[in-house]
Amino acid sequence: MSVLELTWVRGSVVTDRRRCGKPTCRYAEAGAAGHESVVLSYSQAGRTHFLMLPAEQVAAVRAATERYRKRKAQLEAVANRRLAELVAALAPRSGRA
Repeated sequence: MSVLELTWVRGSVVTDRRRCGKPTCRYAEAGAAGHESVVLSYSQAGRTHFLMLPAEQVAAVRAATERYRKRKAQLEAVANRRLAELVAALAPRSGRA
């Protein structure tokens, strides 16, 4: 599947900064800013994973994660309305014998 064909993706596009392992690199020192890379951060089986994103795919993946969050919010709103309707229909009402 091409990244451009993504409809929804669960996760967040974030900038990851990490210390370098090369002793002569300016980012090897503790407290240094670190090398930056744009990644998709997602959780799976209770663990957080990072997937490095090529620069040309960042916008498409970011858009897919935003669509996922919007769709998830819409689904939650519908599910909450349906739950409220079910509770109202099945909950015992006061004043009934």
